[in-house]
Amino acid sequence: MTPGQPVDLFRQRLGAVLDQRRATGLYRQCLTLESAQGPLIQLAGREYLNFCSNDYLGLAAHPRVVESLCRAARRYGVGSGASHLVCGHSAPHRELEQALAEFTGRQRALLFSSGYAANTGVLQALLQPGDTVLQDRLNHASLLDGGLHSGARFRRFPHNDCDALARRLAQAPGPALVAVDGVFSMDGDSAPLVELARVCRQRPAWLMVDDAHGFGVLGPTGAGSVEAAGLGEPEVPVLMATLGKALGTAGAFIAGSELLVEALIQSTRNYIYTTAMPPAVAAASLTALTLLREEAWRRDHLAALIGQFRRGAEALQLPLMDSGSAIQPLLVGDARAAVGISEALRQRGILVSAIRPPTVPADTSRLRITLSAAHTPAQLEQLLQTLADCWPHA
Repeated sequence: MTPGQPVDLFRQRLGAVLDQRRATGLYRQCLTLESAQGPLIQLAGREYLNFCSNDYLGLAAHPRVVESLCRAARRYGVGSGASHLVCGHSAPHRELEQALAEFTGRQRALLFSSGYAANTGVLQALLQPGDTVLQDRLNHASLLDGGLHSGARFRRFPHNDCDALARRLAQAPGPALVAVDGVFSMDGDSAPLVELARVCRQRPAWLMVDDAHGFGVLGPTGAGSVEAAGLGEPEVPVLMATLGKALGTAGAFIAGSELLVEALIQSTRNYIYTTAMPPAVAAASLTALTLLREEAWRRDHLAALIGQFRRGAEALQLPLMDSGSAIQPLLVGDARAAVGISEALRQRGILVSAIRPPTVPADTSRLRITLSAAHTPAQLEQLLQTLADCWPHA
């Protein structure tokens, strides 16, 4: 083998992957925004009505959040400079962790740089060979990857099927942990947390909830899916949520008992060996959390928009999926068809993502419409009218 052969093989392999993605309608490209996040954004000099952002409460560009970030950057600088356990943990990190723990009704909270880091880190820290981790088939990739790489016996159960979970738990040797999304990111439906908690109590097993898409939106105070289900730390010992969706900033946290969080600090590689998030982002997140608590009208307005969209889509006989959340997917099936509808909408000034495999199962490509409290009823009506124009059989 000549010195050049390995490089050529890698090039051939990578080229084949790209060719296959293009041929099957699965090729992806980044969009480059030229404006702040919001219901109206700018791409390549053109304004679009944005229905693919996870900025559920419209806080990503809120003036108070922006000012908090700027003020903290002037005091603490831009970068944190180190991991939390070296010298990267600043006062805004501590204050945010305390506020998140209090808001979620738990003893402690621990910040991570992303939801992916939080999920993979906590599962690898909690689980050992001989343990069992069971996950819903539609869980986010970060939960699935964390389970696969944990060293534990990894099993999946059919979506929201508590009976199947109970059967698998009955056969599981050793300690068992069940991990689910609170709101499933591509379908928009919710996990049956009350029933899942009951099944876990019978085993017994620990229940972990990834509430990335429920936190800030669901529950009487906006504390998320677990609050909406009337559950607490005894029923859901491990709660994860992100800051980059309803709060409009970046990062994530794990909330739980003093024992859980202190053990994670000592053993979670994704926490120990990662530079802490910028303190200014933590300060901005704290302000966003304050707005979440003070301005319940945002959740009420979002709920009204969800109802308006579903009524309008039903009237147009669009293929709605069973979702009561801000995520409102329209099932298309074929990947190329989903891309075609997305492109037709974009030509008319509306941005909606086409979600295709491997993010979703084969033949379930869809338009993933996400709603925000920053949208107006008139903007939502414009979306519905444009969908009626672009949908093949609307």
